[in-house]
Amino acid sequence: MENSLNTYSTAALAYLGDCVIEMCVRERLVKEGYSSSSRLNKSALDYVRAPKQAEAMKNIIDLLTDEENAVFHRGRNMGHSSTPKSATVAEYRAATGMEALFGYLHLAGRKDRISELFAAAYPQIN
Repeated sequence: MENSLNTYSTAALAYLGDCVIEMCVRERLVKEGYSSSSRLNKSALDYVRAPKQAEAMKNIIDLLTDEENAVFHRGRNMGHSSTPKSATVAEYRAATGMEALFGYLHLAGRKDRISELFAAAYPQIN
């Protein structure tokens, strides 16, 4: 299975990982008792923007296995044609790496590892 995971494009992994991270954030906020959709959306955005993801990545970089680190670097080093105004190039690249990592772990069926890394990445919403 691992070899087939390496055939997915980095952009595809990051695309999927963006959704995985968003789901983790949304699930956590709902479990924390947030009930208003506007408050849920506003709070979720605070965690899924590139600067926050880059900050979260700093919390987990030392926890990654060699395999996970390689996927993160593959995503981080992916060419970008533009970056959002709210993030630096370095933040955007780190966020893309994190998204690629979470997409990879999702496709590998590693839900427990996703939960473990997510909890370490975002300790403020645990």
